[in-house]
Amino acid sequence: MQEKILILDFGSQYTQLIARRVRELNVYCEIHPYNKIPEIDGSVKGVILSGSPFSVRDKKAPQVDLSKIKGKLPLLGVCYGAQYLSHNFGGEVKPSNTREYGRAMLTLGETGDPLLKGMSPCTQVWMSHGDTIVRIPDNYKIIASTEEVKVAAYHIEGEQSWGIQFHPEVYHSTEGTQLLRNFVVDICGCSQSWTPASFVEDTVKQLRAQLGDDKVVLGLSGGVDSSVAAMLLHKAIGKNLTCIFVNNGLLRKNEFNDVLESYKGMGLNVVGVDATAKFMAGLKGVTDPEAKRKIIGGGFIEVFDEEAQKLKDIKWLAQGTIYPDVIESMSVNGPSATIKSHHNVGGLPEKMNLKIVEPLRLLFKDEVRRVGRQVGLPDQLLGRHPFPGPGLGIRILGEVTPEKVRILQDADKIFIDGLREFGLYDKVWQAGVMLLPVQSVGVMGDERTYENCVALRAVTSTDGMTADWVHLPYEFLAKMSNDIINKVKGINRVVYDISSKPPATIEWE
Repeated sequence: MQEKILILDFGSQYTQLIARRVRELNVYCEIHPYNKIPEIDGSVKGVILSGSPFSVRDKKAPQVDLSKIKGKLPLLGVCYGAQYLSHNFGGEVKPSNTREYGRAMLTLGETGDPLLKGMSPCTQVWMSHGDTIVRIPDNYKIIASTEEVKVAAYHIEGEQSWGIQFHPEVYHSTEGTQLLRNFVVDICGCSQSWTPASFVEDTVKQLRAQLGDDKVVLGLSGGVDSSVAAMLLHKAIGKNLTCIFVNNGLLRKNEFNDVLESYKGMGLNVVGVDATAKFMAGLKGVTDPEAKRKIIGGGFIEVFDEEAQKLKDIKWLAQGTIYPDVIESMSVNGPSATIKSHHNVGGLPEKMNLKIVEPLRLLFKDEVRRVGRQVGLPDQLLGRHPFPGPGLGIRILGEVTPEKVRILQDADKIFIDGLREFGLYDKVWQAGVMLLPVQSVGVMGDERTYENCVALRAVTSTDGMTADWVHLPYEFLAKMSNDIINKVKGINRVVYDISSKPPATIEWE
């Protein structure tokens, strides 16, 4: 039985980060909404209560049933979780005199408390709350304070229960990882055995048991998630897996052939389908971004379905769903507001009447890469920047035409090759070129030109939820601008996008 830490989510923006930090300690953990607690069996070694946008004093504040947890399992309340454990068990929480956001210095009490073992007597932490605990119940003991917050951390005597009013999971809490290690390893007794190797071994075993001799079809995109999913399935069922790779005409330059070749080198059974003409016809005259996404997604479903029908006795559809997608679909407040429709393969299961298998549904993106390395995928593929499912279709603002695709593919290739050549590619999380529906005046030789403008985009991120623009060297940007304008017919102006997410998104559509 896989030992795990349970994280009960009250809707905090930091909940996923807690899970990532715990998993970095090679300890498996799961996030569940506070009102949908799974069965507490012998595999659960401890529980963490997350923060929340709510105040514990709100009439509609989340209430959680801790009867099978508190006093029976190690328990750590973070921010709202700490305030909840005080407020609901005889303490008092009030609005802070000063809203407590940002860095603070935590001073440890002279308690030798196991939660704070190995931490400096005075250490930087990150605060993010508008309420504060003003009184704790009688059997609660303060173990750390800041200048503004007397009850920054406490221990419930007679229980393995703690509360902290700061966020150990964020980067600015400099010894936060030590605190989490103390909780999950020392207090909860987790063995730290959840490694990429153990994940591969367990997953292959489970897939063999789940699939038996059944045949499986998987849509490959050329990206990390679908490639790692394919390799895990290949290890489990070999030739009973058929992969379909569709060229929608919106891939990067030469990508269709390059990716097919690399997959053949991995021993995968891949069917390549060039459906460029179909997608170009469907997109003709369409300018609305959401309509373009739906046409591209719908076209993929049609082509994939058509190819899958040619295969015999397929019982399962494999998908590269990863853990953030799973969390999003069961979050406290339901899925987040739709900013734009996601490029995952929606609609296939109902239409094809296949059972679903998702080998990566427990992993975050960085974990997918580590597992990919474990199953032997080349670094060149694992280190690839994320690429949107609708491809260049959402990097061409306005109508998509074959000529615009040609212009964008050529400019994009110069930019991506340039990042590699200058040793910048691996320092960037995602990069690409946007073709703008803007023409501007230029001069080439003695002639006046009136041609297209492109925007270069390069961001750093860990999971795509937030992103910062990259400070690329001026000499590199100058070379890219010169090369693109001189070598790509149809472009006479290059700009660099210096917007972060939020408020901007990574893609322009």
